[in-house]
Amino acid sequence: QELLIESGGGLVQAGGSLRLACEASGRMFATYAMGWFRQAPGKEREFVASISWNGDSTSYADSVKGRFAISRDNAKNTVTAYLQMNALNGEDTAVYFCAASALGWPKISARDYDYWGQGTQVTVSS
Repeated sequence: QELLIESGGGLVQAGGSLRLACEASGRMFATYAMGWFRQAPGKEREFVASISWNGDSTSYADSVKGRFAISRDNAKNTVTAYLQMNALNGEDTAVYFCAASALGWPKISARDYDYWGQGTQVTVSS
């Protein structure tokens, strides 16, 4: 059973925008921090952004600051985390993964995350 499901990836031209969504099924995720990571071909998975359980605190990788925005919606039984990506460039091409951390506050290390989605492909064409 997949607990985290990403959507919204696709092909976009350089300079364009995409919004990714991650649906986390289960009331427990209301107390989890949510994060986004990405992995480009031949590279290690890297941190992109994270948001605290209540949405009050966020953290971003330097490479996406000012271009990406993370947010979340804590509904009754489902938490949805969003990643708004603007001014995309070729270096943003990667598989983007959603993750959830029981620690509750923004974390940049993948080791701090307990649940992961399957990933969604983002391709930026020049």
